[in-house]
Amino acid sequence: MTVEGAVVTSGSHKLKGGERIEVSIPPAAPALPAAEKIPLRIVHEDNDLLVIDKPAGLVVHPGAGNETGTLVNALIAHCGDSLSGIGGVRRPGIVHRLDKDTSGLLVVAKNDLAHRGLSEQFAAHGRDGRLERAYLAVVWGSPERNRGTISASLNRSNANRQKMAVSRSVKAREAVTRYEVLERFGAPPVASLIRCELETGRTHQIRVHMAHLGHPLLGDKTYGAGFTASLQKLPEAARIALKTLNRQALHATVLGFEHPRTGRALRFESPPPPELAGFIGALGRVTAN
Repeated sequence: MTVEGAVVTSGSHKLKGGERIEVSIPPAAPALPAAEKIPLRIVHEDNDLLVIDKPAGLVVHPGAGNETGTLVNALIAHCGDSLSGIGGVRRPGIVHRLDKDTSGLLVVAKNDLAHRGLSEQFAAHGRDGRLERAYLAVVWGSPERNRGTISASLNRSNANRQKMAVSRSVKAREAVTRYEVLERFGAPPVASLIRCELETGRTHQIRVHMAHLGHPLLGDKTYGAGFTASLQKLPEAARIALKTLNRQALHATVLGFEHPRTGRALRFESPPPPELAGFIGALGRVTAN
């Protein structure tokens, strides 16, 4: 018989009863991420840091099921050994993350000085005025207020550990999102374009907070699954555009921070990528009709 995945040093072993077993040994996984020449859209680069405009579909760092083809693999190829080591061998230079299917701006530290300085700003969550993060999102329906703040702590969902959930547990972490409605599509609104600013940076924060408010992101299969029937409220062009988008409608559009070495204020803006811009444009025709 064959025992898959056993940790042994040879392929044949004899049991006490005389039976022999063949043991299949999986190939060893590399201890460190390998350099891969993956194209990067670099918005800014100097001796201390890079600002990347990450495409949707690109995982930030290696992990279970994503050992290769990540942003880290691309950064190692681009920067060589110059990336900060504070994040560990699996996350060199990574100060913050974006979900795989979220596009937009992300800063990477090229040395430990930059990593410490940027991490300090992210830990302060912009409350000292140095860090600015803004996202564009398309949500189902429309919040009643044009502007608002969602303050609801987050923790791993008890039902599904791959998801986050609003929680009152003592282990839950503070999470605060400010939002502004930029445009409503339809009357009554079938969807809205909103701008979100983060006061904290928790996993899936905007996606969970907007779902908690009753307005999950379009295309979000994790937190907006209950709104599948609402697709019929969209015109055909918007349904086709959403299918082409094939992800949650979320884009990191603004990133501002203080340069960790010079102290100079840096601010970058990224317009929605073509597939998201096309979807927003198709929704705009709902209002026109």
